[in-house]
This record gives sequence, structure tokens and C-alpha cells, in this order.
Amino acid sequence: MEDTLNGARSAAGLTGLFADLVRCETRLYNALNDRLRERHGIVTSQYEFLGYLHRRPGCRVADLAAEFAIGVGATSKGVDRLEKQGWAARRPNPADRRSSLLVLTDEGTRLVEAAERTVTEGLAELLADTLDAAALSAAAEALATLRAALERDQVGIPTG
Repeated sequence: MEDTLNGARSAAGLTGLFADLVRCETRLYNALNDRLRERHGIVTSQYEFLGYLHRRPGCRVADLAAEFAIGVGATSKGVDRLEKQGWAARRPNPADRRSSLLVLTDEGTRLVEAAERTVTEGLAELLADTLDAAALSAAAEALATLRAALERDQVGIPTG
């Protein structure tokens, strides 16, 4: 076990792990992007924003930016595009006049619920058909632990 741990921590092991994480994320994201565009006319980033708004109605642009570790300006532009399509709306924030609260429209809710089925099916094909339940569980646990530590320590927060 110790040799395995030391091997994983070597420069080659860590850079290989990084490359695998990034390439897997990119390929999964792109595969879902293609399915979402074909079946629902949206891209993965729009799906992610819509899904977040579906789970957390009344959030702010800053909440979305923090969740996805992207700048507030880029997040606001993404929300503008959702609004333009009629999928989301900004409402006045009674607690802070300088910000607004984000909600899905009825059309946005229907869209994200349909897209969720597409994403779930796609992930089942791409992940569950490749990895067994134990491997999926171990990967999910490891990535959740890593993400929690990065978020706790505010690693990778956009500067602009």
C-alpha cells in the first residue's frame, strides 16, 4: 500500500492523474454537450445553470459563480442568455436591492427536467457501462473529498 501511495505521489503519477481527470472531464462534458444540443437545443453549461436554479430557486448570480468557480461577469452573461430564451428570470431581492434572485420559468423547469433524463441516461452509458458499482463509488467518494478540500481552502477561485 505504501509503495502504491508513494508512486501515486510521484511527479509522473500526479501529472498523469491530472491529465486523466482533465481529459475525462472534457470528454464527458463534450459527450453530454452533443446530446443536450441534439435533443434539447441547449449546451452543458446551460444545463448546469438550469439544474442549479432548479435545485436552488431564489439564488443569486454570485451563488452560481461560486458553485461553478467562474467569474461573476461570465455568470451574469450566462444568466442573460437563459433569460433571453425565456428559461430563467431575475426577481428583485427584498433583502438586498443591489442584487436579484434567480428563478426558472415554467418553460425552464420543463426543459431542465427533460434534460436531466438525457444527462442521466448519457452518464449511465458513459460511466456505468465502463466502471462497476465499486469503482464508481470509490471515484465519487475520492472526487467529493477532493472537491470539498479545494472548496474549503478556496483553491481555484477566479480572480476577475
